[in-house]
Amino acid sequence: MKFEQHLALITIPSWSKYYLNYKHLKQVLYANASVSGEEFQVQFEREITKVNQHYCEQEESAQAQLDSLQAQWHADMEAGDKEVWKAKFTQLLQQLEHLADYTQACVTGCRKILKKADKVSGQTVSRTLGPMVASLRFAKPEANEELLREARAAWRKCIAVPALTAPTGPTVQQIVPEIATVTELDLAGFPAGQVSRVWVALAEDALGLPIRVPVIVARGATAGPVVGITAALHGEELNGIPVIHQLIGDVDLSTLHGTLVAVPVVNVPGFHLSQRGYADGADLNRVMPGKADGSSPEVYAYNLIHRITRHFEYHLDLHTASRGRVNSLYVRADLTDPRTARMARLQNPQIIVHNAGPGGSLRGASMQRGIAAICVEIGDPSRFQKYYSKNALLGITNILSQLRMVPDEQCVPKFTPVICSHSFWIYTRSGGILIVHPELATWVRAGEVIASVHSVFGDLVEEYFAPQDGVIVGKNIDPVCRSGNRILHLGIVGDSLPGVLNNGHL
Repeated sequence: MKFEQHLALITIPSWSKYYLNYKHLKQVLYANASVSGEEFQVQFEREITKVNQHYCEQEESAQAQLDSLQAQWHADMEAGDKEVWKAKFTQLLQQLEHLADYTQACVTGCRKILKKADKVSGQTVSRTLGPMVASLRFAKPEANEELLREARAAWRKCIAVPALTAPTGPTVQQIVPEIATVTELDLAGFPAGQVSRVWVALAEDALGLPIRVPVIVARGATAGPVVGITAALHGEELNGIPVIHQLIGDVDLSTLHGTLVAVPVVNVPGFHLSQRGYADGADLNRVMPGKADGSSPEVYAYNLIHRITRHFEYHLDLHTASRGRVNSLYVRADLTDPRTARMARLQNPQIIVHNAGPGGSLRGASMQRGIAAICVEIGDPSRFQKYYSKNALLGITNILSQLRMVPDEQCVPKFTPVICSHSFWIYTRSGGILIVHPELATWVRAGEVIASVHSVFGDLVEEYFAPQDGVIVGKNIDPVCRSGNRILHLGIVGDSLPGVLNNGHL
C-alpha cells in the first residue's frame, strides 16, 4: 500500500492541512531530480516548520487545558458539573491521542520522503535534513507521551472506579481445591503485585453443576488501566490461548501499571466438543450481549459480559479462521474511533480491516459499553502456530506499552500494514472440487482468476475472477464445495473510510 494512501486514511480530518504534504514533496522531488535539489530542500523545510508549529500550539493548548481541569476538580462537585468536567477531560484525552497519531504519521512521512530523496538524487540528502527533523519538537514525542501519561493519571485519580458491592449469600464454591469458583469478578479483591486464577461460573449444566470459564487476573503493583484479553469464543479457535499464557508468564508485576484480565477459553462447552459453536451449536458471537432470561447461549453470553468483560477498559478479542479456512494475521476495528484505530496499528498485523463491531458480536457489545475493542485474527483453527502467536504477542505488548502499563519499548514493524476501508467474501455458484489460487496477504487485480471449480470427473465447471483490486485476507482451503461456499475474503483499499461501516460478521 502506498504511503500517501495510508496517510490519507489515518489523517485526522480537522488537522489535514497541518500534516506533512508527502504527495507535494514527492512531486517536487521528481521534478527536480536532475538538478541540485535545492527546491526540494526549501519545500521540505517549509513543511516540517508547519508541522512543528502546529504540534507546539496543540501541546501548549493541551497543557493549559489539563492545568485548568485539574484546578477545577474537587470531590464535592455537583453531579451536573462533574459530567461536564468529565466530557471536557475526555475531549482533552482525545486531543492528546490525536497529537500522538499526528506526530507518528509526520515523522514516518519525513523518514520515507528523505529515503526516497536519497534514492532519486543519488545523494545523501537525509544526512543533511534528517538531523534538522530530529531537532524539532514534534519529532521528540517524549513530551507528548509524558503529558498524556499525566492526563491519564489525573483521570484515574479523580474518577476512581467504585468497589463492587459484595453479593449476598455464598459466592465461592470450591470445585477444584487450588482454584476457587466465583460468581462475580471483583478486581479490587485480588492482591496487587500477584497473578490470581479463578473459575467464573456463567451457567449450569444438566446436572446443576456450574459451567465455568478460566480467568487469569494479573494486578500490577500500581494502579492503571484494565485491559481484557479473550480467546476461544469459538471453541476451535485456539491460537489465542498460548498468546495469553506467554503474556501472563512474561509480565513483570513489579513494573506493571494496571490490571490484565485474561480469559483463555470463553466458549468452554464448544472447547470441550472441539467445535465453533456453543453446546447447542449456536454461535456465541451472534447473540451478544445476551439475555438474563433467554436461551442457554444467551444466558451464557449475558453473564460473560456482566460478570467479566464489563470490567474492561480496553478489550482484545483473539480469534482464528473457522474450520476449512485460513487467515492472515489481521485486525478488525472501527478505524473512525481513534482509540481502536491506534490499537489496530499497534498490533502490527499484516492487514487492518475497517469494520464497526457487528450486532451480536462480543467486540460490538464491548464498544456499546464504551470499551475500546478490537478483534485480532491469528491464523488457522484447531492448532497452535508459533509464528502468528509470536507476532500477535508483540502487538499486544505494543498496546500495553502505549498505555504505559509496561516499560517495554514499542516494536516498530518492518512493513506498513495494508489498511482496508472495507472487505467482503466471494462465494461459489456451483458445487464440485474447489481450488483457490492466490496466497494469503497477496494482491490480486480486477479480472484475475482467483478460483476454479471442477466436477468430480475432473472437468472444469466454472472459474471465478476478482471483481476488483484487493488483498487476500483469508481463504477457503476445503476442496469439497457446495453452491454458496466461501472462496476468499477480499480486502479493498479505498481513498477514505466510511463514517459508519458494518460489514457484518467476516
